Amino acid sequence: MVAMSKAPPILKGDPAVARAADALAAGGLVGMPTETVYGLAADAASSDAVARVFAAKGRPSFNPLIAHVASMAMAAEEGVLDERAIKLGTAFWPGPLTLVVPVNPNGSSSELARAGLDTIGLRVPAHPVAQALLQAHGGPLAAPSANPSGRLSPTRAEDVAQAFGDELCLVIDGGPSEAGIESTIVAALPDQPLSILRPGAISREKLEAIAGPMSKHYGGEINAPGQLSSHYAPNAAMRLNAREAHGDEVLLGFGPDAPAGARNLSRTGDTIEAAANLYRMLREADAGVAATIAVMPIPSTGLGEAINDRLARAAAPRNGE
Repeated sequence: MVAMSKAPPILKGDPAVARAADALAAGGLVGMPTETVYGLAADAASSDAVARVFAAKGRPSFNPLIAHVASMAMAAEEGVLDERAIKLGTAFWPGPLTLVVPVNPNGSSSELARAGLDTIGLRVPAHPVAQALLQAHGGPLAAPSANPSGRLSPTRAEDVAQAFGDELCLVIDGGPSEAGIESTIVAALPDQPLSILRPGAISREKLEAIAGPMSKHYGGEINAPGQLSSHYAPNAAMRLNAREAHGDEVLLGFGPDAPAGARNLSRTGDTIEAAANLYRMLREADAGVAATIAVMPIPSTGLGEAINDRLARAAAPRNGE
């Protein structure tokens, strides 16, 4: 008989932050709330702790981890920020923006966390609990989404505890994630135009209003998180651009024209609301007996670009398929 993994404690408030900081300093893993999705946090300076993140998630070690930092000043200790990066960071930090920049050779983040790259992804999260934990830790935290690699990202503390059990020291409950979708990743690298590596919780329109036109680079070489072709996937198969459910499919709707029985990401057709609901509703649909989740079309405007990116990766062929 296989022993069941014991669920980690789910704690709130200042005592939870203090206990989590102690666990991180000892090389442990902690479930951390952010405004995007929950993260699986480890001391980014400890290769041993980072290795535990890769092991817990079943994540390929060539897939780099974002370093979460408390401020622009801490970001500059870990990466080299040019004028464009500073402009974007000033506009959107704290918030759901990750900047991929050259690594600062004097930074503390481990090479394993960067997957051996000479670049680093940096984010200053806005969630007050994440900020409190970063301040208590005093350095960068490697904190990819707290889900098994390739699967749905968590938006509640309970999701994290269920996914990892006693591989975590604890999970800090910061309430449901506000954005519900991961950060937008922008590369600000020398002698290259600004490029969106992963669409996310900040729309292209908002970014370009600050920094001008950006190219996109969603595939090819892995130089930022979330670029694997199959990612963010439920256990069930996915069928996109559906108008109705076939057979025993579950239908995920969008807008006022969705069938009455569908789970609706946003009855008003609001992509911000749809992004916030995406992973929770996919997780709910995946909990049933249906072998396939059908999803209605979503316009690629605003956060629709990020939603469609996640859905396309969720529907891509899985490893071994």
